[in-house]
Amino acid sequence: MNAQPRLVIIGVGNPDRGDDGVGAAVVRALSGRLPEAVDTRVRSGDMLGLIEDWAHAEAVICIDAAASLGSPGRIHRVDVDEGELPPEAGLASSHAFGLAEAIALSRALGSRPRRMIVYAVEGDEFEVGAPLGVLVAEAVEAVVLRVVAEVAQLLSEANVHA
Repeated sequence: MNAQPRLVIIGVGNPDRGDDGVGAAVVRALSGRLPEAVDTRVRSGDMLGLIEDWAHAEAVICIDAAASLGSPGRIHRVDVDEGELPPEAGLASSHAFGLAEAIALSRALGSRPRRMIVYAVEGDEFEVGAPLGVLVAEAVEAVVLRVVAEVAQLLSEANVHA
């Protein structure tokens, strides 16, 4: 039987748009550091696809870029169970429909996973063809360590399975 993953890690953003690629960079850096049953994926482009990505998950961790509030590379952790993503998080998206909107729509449809955590990394450079900025690239390992710890915590909860 091929069961749907219960815990999904999603790197959100376009790796070809500078700091918007931080989610993909974190997912790449997580390779070999998580239990095999934890599903990792990158979502760029159609953010409506996020709803499909987490459709059968019990818990989801998303990593995305955020517009800079003055500190590129600063990491914000948002527990979606405690409310909506705050508008001041300024999650960067190359489309009008981004992660915050996907979460709100999923909640309205009753399809939002039981547990959702978002790691938003403040970015500064979102131009096409630009690499990750130095401060954002330095934040990747810190996010990886937080996600690994978050996964361990989620898997220790009674109702979340890898």
